[in-house]
Amino acid sequence: MKIVRVQDIIGTEREVEGPGWTSRRLLLKKDGMGFSFHETIIPAGAELNLWYKNHLEAVYCVAGNGSITDLATGETHEITDGTLYALDQHDRHVLRGGSEDMRLICSFNPPVTGRETHDEDGSYNLAD
Repeated sequence: MKIVRVQDIIGTEREVEGPGWTSRRLLLKKDGMGFSFHETIIPAGAELNLWYKNHLEAVYCVAGNGSITDLATGETHEITDGTLYALDQHDRHVLRGGSEDMRLICSFNPPVTGRETHDEDGSYNLAD
């Protein structure tokens, strides 16, 4: 059994930041669960162009607001507390913070190793 508290991750190597996001990685590849599990904060007004071409991601909003635009269709969806979106087709998308910071709970398959940041096309490389 694993017990992980987000307050114990803040300020450690499991808290990773980039322009417009902070990710607290609660479960990683080395934890052996077959997926990784993160708390991600998107600040109000942030805009991220992302494409997880190597991963599938499910995201559940537990606080704040924002939007996601599917770049294949141009369709934009509002995100608020209680909204889940799943990038089940490696969807290219733009994630935008709204009027307040968004707190998202995310799962990645395959799992990340922990120090990944977005590359030039907005994706994470596959872990070894």
